Amino acid sequence: MTVSDTWQQGDPYERYIGRWSREVAPKFLEWLAVPKGRKFADIGCGTGALAGAILAHCAPSLVVGVEPSPGFAKSAKENLAGRALVFQGSATSIPLDDDAVDVVVSGLVLNFVPDPRAALIEMARVAHNDGTVAAYVWDYAGKMQLIRRFWDAAVELDPAAKALDEGPRFPLCNPDALAELFAGAGLRDVATTTLDVPTKFTSFDDYWQPFEGGQGPAPAYAMSLDEAARTRLREHLRTRLPVTGKGAISLTARAFGVRGTVAK
Repeated sequence: MTVSDTWQQGDPYERYIGRWSREVAPKFLEWLAVPKGRKFADIGCGTGALAGAILAHCAPSLVVGVEPSPGFAKSAKENLAGRALVFQGSATSIPLDDDAVDVVVSGLVLNFVPDPRAALIEMARVAHNDGTVAAYVWDYAGKMQLIRRFWDAAVELDPAAKALDEGPRFPLCNPDALAELFAGAGLRDVATTTLDVPTKFTSFDDYWQPFEGGQGPAPAYAMSLDEAARTRLREHLRTRLPVTGKGAISLTARAFGVRGTVAK
């Protein structure tokens, strides 16, 4: 079974993960505690959630977003409305000069990069000496519950779905592995943190419908099923989620953050 990890369309992504990414980003920036007036690069900026939070909370002198997907880059430009520069590029080929920025960040991207060590080395290249490189990723194996609950239900019905489950597929997404990666890429003073945000859904449909957008591994898997199998999965999930008397669902989205200092 093969399902693409490709992220291309901004609107379905916003409904699925973007709305929760916008909740995590300010917590991540609060932990980084970067002084005002700094220059930021956001690598894999997606639809602009993290870049927007930088603009709102960090009083930066410059924000540059770098995004490989034309669809996401278009959404980022629209969402950021000229307040940041957005370029097409990748984590291993950043279209910036050496020592161009003070801080390089990446939100919910590093586990999708084929060579994360090469990406960190490239991020350090565009940051000045003593600058900061930092990232955060979802806790797919644990408390990123909206995705965890999906895969647990899917695997119960279809054991072959385990091969697509982001928990075992992305062992990088835990604090020890992130710290080891950053240190191995030559960054110093490496530190990690845990970032939790509530994910509240007004109804089961509010939870389920984003999976029909097809963006990301879990939605892509859902849409790869025939209608009968998809309905069976949907109804199985309905029985597993903590629904209140009014139909609302309250879960937690956990991310792990990591940062390091550039040494040149």
